[in-house]
Amino acid sequence: MALIVQKYGGTSVGSIDRIDAVAEKVSRFRNNGDDVVVVVSAMSGETNRLTALAHEVMEQPTPREMDVLLSTGEQVTIALLCMALEKRGYGARSFTGGQVRILTDDAHTKARIREIDSSRMHAQLQQGNVVVVAGFQGVDENGNITTLGRGGSDTTAVALAAALEADECQIYTDVKGVYTTDPRVVDDAKLLHSITFEEMLELASLGAKVLQIRAVEFAGKYKVPLRVLSTFEEGSGTLITLEEEAEMEDPAIAGIAFERDEAKLTVAGVPDVPGIAYKVIGPVSEAGIEVDVIVQNAAADGSNDITFTVKRAESDKAKEILDTVATSLQAAAVILDKKICKVSLVGVGMRSHAGIASKMFKALAEENINIEIITTSEIKISVVIEEKYLELAVRALHSAFELGETETKNIPD
Repeated sequence: MALIVQKYGGTSVGSIDRIDAVAEKVSRFRNNGDDVVVVVSAMSGETNRLTALAHEVMEQPTPREMDVLLSTGEQVTIALLCMALEKRGYGARSFTGGQVRILTDDAHTKARIREIDSSRMHAQLQQGNVVVVAGFQGVDENGNITTLGRGGSDTTAVALAAALEADECQIYTDVKGVYTTDPRVVDDAKLLHSITFEEMLELASLGAKVLQIRAVEFAGKYKVPLRVLSTFEEGSGTLITLEEEAEMEDPAIAGIAFERDEAKLTVAGVPDVPGIAYKVIGPVSEAGIEVDVIVQNAAADGSNDITFTVKRAESDKAKEILDTVATSLQAAAVILDKKICKVSLVGVGMRSHAGIASKMFKALAEENINIEIITTSEIKISVVIEEKYLELAVRALHSAFELGETETKNIPD
């Protein structure tokens, strides 16, 4: 008998029929003798509806009251799922984040989990009940309701699995698992049977949307076996595990991620002197704008070009900041380019396979795709290119590395 934590997102519980389908799925695990803790999101569209209501009342709602409002979405779902389970003859008990005592800091709308009291959940499991917990929420030390921000339900599930020392944490979503790349872009993208935490973290940070970064970080830190599966199709999904647990040699590349929401800023002609990079990047970072890829090029005449990328939605704000300091920086120009994207190769096998970068560059060159920026880490190579070439680049790289022709990392069950 195993202890399994399952998470179902908004699409998975988006209607009464889908909640009934989730109850059927949970029932099968109980029939197998497994203990089950279920974490659910609000029904699809509910969080947006509540947010719209708040903005009808107040242009800038206070974060504390937004947390109180948005946390009600999950409260509806936990009650309905428990009813669906009880209708089928299974004991079930619903809990809000506060009732489980998911203790967080007091950063409303983006709280971080500090600790979890698992005693109430263990007591219910011992009585043979399914425990259904509201995702995305907790309470601070003063009892105020808090929410965990984007991807909060994934984080809740992984945190509960860690606290309960669960055998596996299963994230159910509307895709069958983690693919070598987005199957909407590459028709023969392959489902990965297994991937390491390192690779999943890189893919998530570089644009892959299947899992939120915080949840993967949490799972890796506490060594929680994490599996991504489809709510709507049967299958074993993708197991995200520790590198040393792999049962066969890693291939060079696990997958290809891409990010469309990118913009490039170049501060041209600044003096090549110590501290100039800080004077350029500092004001942007202090405004709360996240800077991604950074390249600095020094010319023979003593001038310097500093180029970096930011999220496209924040690029105009970043340019305004740089325009205000351009004179003091002695910059020749501040140039904004919103028509770029980032494409990345990810794989722990890069550590032991030579020639990955040159193979990548050759594949792009054969499609006449110009590389504007290159950045690397131990298990990642990212390039910035024109956005109009994004899908062509992804397909070319997927073919060049033969990701669609073999069962990548196919580890037998």
